[in-house]
Amino acid sequence: MKNLNRLLRPKSIAVLGAGWALNVIEQCGKMGFKGPVWPVHPTKAEIGGLKAYASLADLPEPPDATFIGVNRFATIDVVAELAAMGAGGAICFASGWTEAGEPELQGKLVAAAGEMPILGPNCYGVINYLDGALLWPDQHGGVPVETGVALVSQSSNIVINLGMQQRGLPVAYVACLGNAAVVGLAELAGALLDDPRVTALGLYIEGIDDTPAFAALAERARAMGKGVVAIKSGKTELSRTAAASHTASLAGGGAASSAFLRQIGVAEVNTPSELIETLKLFHMHGPEIGTRICSLSCSGGEAGLVADLAAPYGIDFPPVPQPTHDRLFKVLGEIPTISNPLDYHTFIWGDGPKTTEVFTAMLDAYDAGIYIIDSPRPDRCDPSGYQPAFDAIVAAQKATGKIALPVASMAENFGEERVQAMMAQGVCTLLGLETALAAIKAAQTPAGAPGWRPAKALAPREARMLSEAEGKALLAEAGVAVPKAVSAARLADLDLAALTPPYALKGLGFAHKTEAGAVRLGLSSLDGQAEMAGATGYLVEEMVTGAVAEILLGLRRDPVYGVTLTLGMGGVTAEVLADTVTLVLPATEAQVLEAMRRLRLWPLLDGYRGRVKADMAAVARIAVALGQRMLADDSLEEIEINPILVRAQGAVAVDALIRKV
Repeated sequence: MKNLNRLLRPKSIAVLGAGWALNVIEQCGKMGFKGPVWPVHPTKAEIGGLKAYASLADLPEPPDATFIGVNRFATIDVVAELAAMGAGGAICFASGWTEAGEPELQGKLVAAAGEMPILGPNCYGVINYLDGALLWPDQHGGVPVETGVALVSQSSNIVINLGMQQRGLPVAYVACLGNAAVVGLAELAGALLDDPRVTALGLYIEGIDDTPAFAALAERARAMGKGVVAIKSGKTELSRTAAASHTASLAGGGAASSAFLRQIGVAEVNTPSELIETLKLFHMHGPEIGTRICSLSCSGGEAGLVADLAAPYGIDFPPVPQPTHDRLFKVLGEIPTISNPLDYHTFIWGDGPKTTEVFTAMLDAYDAGIYIIDSPRPDRCDPSGYQPAFDAIVAAQKATGKIALPVASMAENFGEERVQAMMAQGVCTLLGLETALAAIKAAQTPAGAPGWRPAKALAPREARMLSEAEGKALLAEAGVAVPKAVSAARLADLDLAALTPPYALKGLGFAHKTEAGAVRLGLSSLDGQAEMAGATGYLVEEMVTGAVAEILLGLRRDPVYGVTLTLGMGGVTAEVLADTVTLVLPATEAQVLEAMRRLRLWPLLDGYRGRVKADMAAVARIAVALGQRMLADDSLEEIEINPILVRAQGAVAVDALIRKV
């Protein structure tokens, strides 16, 4: 781990590159940077009103941080000289390295840096709004702050856009990674979190270079009381083996990355607006909020709208407890229906004491409360009549110690100044009702299991597919129940004397037997059965009876996250149902069961309307047993069972696709 303190919190800054140097100098001046800024240029006497030095060797002392705005070839020489003179670190702005097909050139840069940290190359820079230090060659949207969140991005443009937000989020740092040739994501993010003035961390991630280090970062952030929220891009690319297995197609598209983030306690969101609103929650209230939510509005339409919009996020509104109902009834009487969401009507509007009592009584029974309130636009209207409601929200939070959240149904209906005024009173305002609900759900992400780290990731490898007979033998060795079976190269050589009908006849050598017409079920004998075109052999099994559910189970090597486990509704309609959950291994039986309860069709497995309950604990045991086998045997590339036939007691794996190196 490199020491990034001097680079991120410099006392002195050097800048190379005439045009870029001028921009950095101007931005540092605007932010009130108190240390010296030293332009370096071989021919110019001054840049931006500051004395320019002809070379790095002429500087008064080694700079803490340097912005290198020269071409890529000159950048290597500059980095080498800075490292030799004991500089604190550098931003390498130039592009044209690995991202442009020049990995050898980037390797030379890494060698030149040695132990000196650099951000980049192909990196926009870093902004420190706490100390006014900007190694940033362009405009930005921030202001000096005493505390705030850190934004880290693997895309310069994304973080530039985030920095222009007008939602009242206090930003302490903005930092880009570029190609992350020397300093990686977890290392940079960790160095920013170490600043006690940083309250939370927001990330735009294109790829995670070190998953164990990132898991450790998330755990450390929780221990520090700081939330981490991320947008993970690149979730639409299907796996290279999608054509071979159901698991690959169903668990592609970012399922592994989402599972990993969930398991380490990092909140995941989809849009920049959701990122900002979640960070506001973390900045004001820490890394996790409770799940008991109430909603208050003065309109039945708003009450209905919040209930409808909350449902897809899995946010429900628990009923109003009787003591709270009685307390509200004393103020509201019989006209409003006292429920959650609550439409408190407008007859208390403007009455400060009554509004405060209603807002306080409701909030006191929950973890957090949504107060839908769109302020009139001040340029055409008079918003003063809304002040009693704002005051009541502040008072409710102070009186209860619970989280009060004013929410504008449309982001533009509040204004940054009012957001900041509410924040100064300890209240977090969220902008845009749907965005607010996404942020609330994200902020409920629980902490990861202490000490959990993903299994070692292996590079993609070519693997052969075992025959089903070989695969079933492997499953049986792992303690998984499989049907009694016999196999042979030809139909005529199959001996069924030890089996009891009905039989399932399968042709071997197919990834998907049903689609190939290589499965014949319910046979009482093999009389009259014809050879199957393309089959490399045959397997006959006793058919499993008494099944109440079909489950898909898939284990796959992932080049980033180690080994993933996917579980879902199986059978020939697995892709149509597309109802799966994914975990990153290792995982316990309890964690597997908890994940399966997130399936949309879980009620069908759990005795819905008098159905027989499927023994999903047996499925969890199979998943853990095969997961342990996969983690212990690096030669296994993929194990898929589709389906596992689940009975009321026990489960049997009736089809297996296994790939092995």
